[in-house]
Amino acid sequence: MIDMPWDTAPSADWRARIAQLPAHSRTRLAARARSAPLFAHAYAFHLNMRFGGMTPLHLAEFARKQRLFGVKVHVEDGEGASLARMADAALRAYGTAVSDLGLELHVETSTTDAAGLADAVRIALATGATSLRCYPRYEGRVSDIVAWTIADLRRLTALDPEGKLRFTLEQHEDLKSDELIDILEAVANPRLSLLFDFGNMINAYEMPLPALDAQSPHVTEVHVKDCLVMPDRGGWAHLACQSGGGHLPMQAMFVDLLLLGDDRPQVLAFGLEEEEGYFAPALRFAAEEADPFIPARSASFTDIGTSQLAERLQREVHAAHRQVETVRAMLDEIATEAERMPQ
Repeated sequence: MIDMPWDTAPSADWRARIAQLPAHSRTRLAARARSAPLFAHAYAFHLNMRFGGMTPLHLAEFARKQRLFGVKVHVEDGEGASLARMADAALRAYGTAVSDLGLELHVETSTTDAAGLADAVRIALATGATSLRCYPRYEGRVSDIVAWTIADLRRLTALDPEGKLRFTLEQHEDLKSDELIDILEAVANPRLSLLFDFGNMINAYEMPLPALDAQSPHVTEVHVKDCLVMPDRGGWAHLACQSGGGHLPMQAMFVDLLLLGDDRPQVLAFGLEEEEGYFAPALRFAAEEADPFIPARSASFTDIGTSQLAERLQREVHAAHRQVETVRAMLDEIATEAERMPQ
């Protein structure tokens, strides 16, 4: 793989991609772009949920006001008001409140280990969520992490015997696309698929469009964000930024994702995960050994920085609103481009 400066990397020509589509695919693309299932994601309000008193219910109210399809909430989002701190009755009440707002609920966790996964499934079922996202966060050789994750995810059938949940495994900065696919194929659970994050492949030393091409048969959900890519010890780090202001080919990825699925869309949720200021170092490298070692790491967090707290929290709120506008504008531009071609 060529280690190119990302500020000079060629951008994907998504308009040319649309122009090459047959008429029926352009019609399908336009319809899906105008009705894409956009979800509010709690990480867009990460600092407000840690320091500003924002709760999962506030996120649902934001989603309703923005006319979004649903919400994606991590079990730890909201500190003392998080799903992880709620009793079962409160979880049921939250799920009812989200449903009453006309929204679909997805729950997320940052582990696949037995205890954490079991608790996340309990929370998801109690709230009436339809989907649970997870990812491994182990220290060790890649081969061991893959084996441990396979063993973890084979528990899903027993944890949800009635099959009420869809499960997604996210590429979260350490494993490469082929390793994720190996996990899925070994687990062989028809309710387990991949969640594609717009930027997380960077840290695993993969390019966005080739990673999407590899993962696309298995992708059912998405995290939408943008980032700046920086050289890091022979690999790539990413610094999340305002959507549309970074190095990622966002519209090209939207086009490819929206086209997945013939009779019905394959992608069921696009989580709007604006993460301005989030930094993730390289975890895989151009010259790494055959079975590299992944160091221990925490769940994702964004540094609060040195600015005034109230100002920083308000800036995050503005960024979340702005991402909704930016993504809708991108999708509208895609639909308009698809519709202007001769049918």
